[in-house]
Amino acid sequence: MDAPRFSPSPMPPASTRLPEIGHALGMIVLYFALQVAIGMLVVLLLGMAIGLAHHHAAISDVHAAMADADVKSSLVMIVLLADAAATLWLARRFWPPLWSRAQPPGFGFTVPTAAWCAVAVVVGLAMPWVGGKLTELIAHGHAVPQDVKQLGGDTSLGFGIALTLVVASAGPLVEELLFRGVLLSALLRRLRTAWAVLVSAVLFALVHLPDLHWLWYALPNLALLGVALAWLRLRSGSLWPAVIAHGCNNLLAMAALFASLHQPG
Repeated sequence: MDAPRFSPSPMPPASTRLPEIGHALGMIVLYFALQVAIGMLVVLLLGMAIGLAHHHAAISDVHAAMADADVKSSLVMIVLLADAAATLWLARRFWPPLWSRAQPPGFGFTVPTAAWCAVAVVVGLAMPWVGGKLTELIAHGHAVPQDVKQLGGDTSLGFGIALTLVVASAGPLVEELLFRGVLLSALLRRLRTAWAVLVSAVLFALVHLPDLHWLWYALPNLALLGVALAWLRLRSGSLWPAVIAHGCNNLLAMAALFASLHQPG
């Protein structure tokens, strides 16, 4: 794999805290742990609200509410948005000087050119098709189930659109900060560019395995997406093209999913 050509930013002052690999992995673990913790808190608050509304609500009432697809979608959106806000705040607090630096060790929150935004859209729309063909080839026709499919079948149109927008915005923003921002910057301090890109892409794929029911043949698709996103981040000098491409990828995948689940017959 050819190393992407980019000009690293001058090293920040010695007093500036730089992300280490351990810091990056800790932030990634924290991000997914917060999803679980916030999810439990939201369900607890929902149960308390139902109890106050019905005075003597039983556990079965909470289960009945949770069985509603629109309620599930709402809870997922709340969890994703709250987790994204907390993670962004922590990263901003830990590494404020690196936030707006174009190249590693900076995180790339700089304004990209229109040309790179256009390239990002093309990459984001192409990757679901390319990755899907790769997965079909490896999986020999086996489907790759995703947890969101459990919501899609019965979710109303409005909630489906809202969920799609959250999945295509909040998720990509935070994951790009973590994987192509913090983690890639930390890896580039220890590894050559090609290896840093590959390691970050593989880790990006691995953390998504639980959502894919641990099906290993989904890994190459996700790793390929991770490589493409790292290429965008390094070549453009900005994190935003990777966020745009990731968002377009998620948007197209979610749209295709809801379309397939709501086909007549």
